[in-house]
Amino acid sequence: MVLYYLLSTFYVLTCLILLMVILLQQGKGDMAAAFGGGSSQSAFGARAGATVLSKATAVMAVLFMVGAMALALMGQRGPGSVVSGTAAPRAPVSAPKAPVPPPTAPVKTTPPASPAQPK
Repeated sequence: MVLYYLLSTFYVLTCLILLMVILLQQGKGDMAAAFGGGSSQSAFGARAGATVLSKATAVMAVLFMVGAMALALMGQRGPGSVVSGTAAPRAPVSAPKAPVPPPTAPVKTTPPASPAQPK
């Protein structure tokens, strides 16, 4: 875990240095010169020799990409699930039910005799 934080710190410093190196470089001209509006015959202007800043940019860009890949690989948690390692929930405990009495045979009842009606 300490290696991850050390690499993260190194990565942030690499990003800041790369940003500074890019901003310190001198511009190559305006946009018209880049697309053939200038007096040079090449597509993107005259080719200048590699300066210290352009070499530093290339080195820092490589460190930036390698650091991003390393942090991505170290940050993987593996093929496990988000909930792997947690216990399964328990089944709810319900109150015991009263036993159901067995069905009884139907009792035949006769309707009460009606009183005799006078004629």
